[in-house]
Amino acid sequence: MIILKTRKWGSSIGMVIPKKIAKELKIRENQDVIVDIKPKENPLKELFGSGKFSKPTEQILKEIRGKESKFI
Repeated sequence: MIILKTRKWGSSIGMVIPKKIAKELKIRENQDVIVDIKPKENPLKELFGSGKFSKPTEQILKEIRGKESKFI
């Protein structure tokens, strides 16, 4: 997988393949290539709500705050 930046190109949007990648993949000018386009998702969206806890969040926070005060 290669992550590319999009850029405005006239009235279109283009993607530039870095020279190093083009050389590795042996991509030449005016060559047809197949691209699977997917916008990059925010990694926090994937993590949000994915954690399952045995206790309610409020109770966990109260326990943490109680333990912190013992160390002060």
